[in-house]
Amino acid sequence: MTTPSRQDRLRPLEFVMLSAIIAVFIGLVVLMSTRQLMLALIFFGIAFIVSLVGIAMFSLTIKPGDAEKTDLDEQDHEDRGH
Repeated sequence: MTTPSRQDRLRPLEFVMLSAIIAVFIGLVVLMSTRQLMLALIFFGIAFIVSLVGIAMFSLTIKPGDAEKTDLDEQDHEDRGH
């Protein structure tokens, strides 16, 4: 079994960081427009969760490339041997 590349290992972190950036933006907009910290924190949390789920769902819709298909086939053949 091959070890995943650095890019494969950091992909979940990219999703979380992008969601955090979106959530911070929305939280700051709410904070600046309402001046209520609790409401801004609530919107921050909701935006983080919704954006993280949305990004994850969009990433599932991408078709795997040739390298990914080969890797998936290799993993399937390794699992059958056990």
